[in-house]
Amino acid sequence: MLPLRIVVIGGGAAGFFGAIACAKANPDAQVTLLEASRQPLAKVLISGGGRCNVTHACFLPEELVQNYPRGAKALRGALTRFGPQDTVAWFAAGGVYLKTEADGRMFPVTNTSETIVECLIKAVATSGVKLRIGTHVTSVTAADGGFDILLKSGEPITCDRLLLATGSSLVGYKIIKELGHQIEPPVPSLFTFNIADPQLRALAGVSVNPVQLRLSGGGKSQLQQIGPLLITHWGLSGPAVLKLSAWGARVLHESRYQATLLINWLPQLQQEEVREKVLAVKDEWGKKAIALHRGVDLPHRLWQYIIARAGITTEDRWAEISSKTLNKLVQELTQGQYLINGKGAFKEEFVTCGGVNLKEVNFKTMESRLVPGLYFAGEILDIDGVTGGFNFQSAWTTGYLAGIAMATSN
Repeated sequence: MLPLRIVVIGGGAAGFFGAIACAKANPDAQVTLLEASRQPLAKVLISGGGRCNVTHACFLPEELVQNYPRGAKALRGALTRFGPQDTVAWFAAGGVYLKTEADGRMFPVTNTSETIVECLIKAVATSGVKLRIGTHVTSVTAADGGFDILLKSGEPITCDRLLLATGSSLVGYKIIKELGHQIEPPVPSLFTFNIADPQLRALAGVSVNPVQLRLSGGGKSQLQQIGPLLITHWGLSGPAVLKLSAWGARVLHESRYQATLLINWLPQLQQEEVREKVLAVKDEWGKKAIALHRGVDLPHRLWQYIIARAGITTEDRWAEISSKTLNKLVQELTQGQYLINGKGAFKEEFVTCGGVNLKEVNFKTMESRLVPGLYFAGEILDIDGVTGGFNFQSAWTTGYLAGIAMATSN
């Protein structure tokens, strides 16, 4: 009987994990991993600022899935079969230990992503996977219970089972469509906001934690986020912005990244409580300059910027401002309007939402519901997480499940 021939296209996190899991589960199988570039695991190497945020210390699947704007429902069961605790154990078995930081992100104790890359490359070698780099795939066709793959070099490859782990690449999408699958249009997720306000940009480096951000007109609860905010040379960044960009990825794409952002700089207080604080300062410091006596817990430079937006000058004193101006100040503090006029890059992550329609995939095995023997893993699926190790976890989970299923199914 001929050995099972398995091909994995895509040498990223999901592809490596799937190939390794498959080869370990079925040592007799011939597992080949094809990577178009000369540098496999390139994204792993540069992720997390070169440290690789491997996963997140959230071990309850029902809580973990809340960090996936797309794919939460599909991943719920998958994460019970291979979750963050399994990822930690898997790497520990390979001699790589992870540490948990204060915000729950988990990194290798070495603080370098090279440790993760070396572990995966070693695991590929020891498990008997044949790794071929610089190998471009041009087409895939389903034939005779298997697949015919044509390489750019003209070389044909035949396999019994195929795992597509090509990320958000155009080649991957082309292959998926050729095999009859539906693609949810890919659009960027996890990005910063451009704000064309020179006075705001002049505050680059100022951070506030927490703030509440809300996309105007966004009725969905997910289109608002609370968390740290960082003012930058181009506008706004920080965890709150990145999370909002993930949940609002499609809405913002449809509006061509032109939108109104509402910022509550004091979310721990009700609007009336903010008004009372401002009135108390006015009563106590009536003769003092508003610019120097703020009465709310905000950075001094930011306070001066906010009062200017309310029409207050640096010379104005508390006793002199009208009720109308005071109302404007409270408005600026609790729901100031800022115009988003484009998206910036988030250098540590390259996340796209969109990909294979999840209804067309069996999440117990990651096998296609349309094409027997075809499997998917990683970002090629319409799954994306917020920043914090969640995207890598979905890659490990889907890759592992696909690998085991390919090795053991009839």
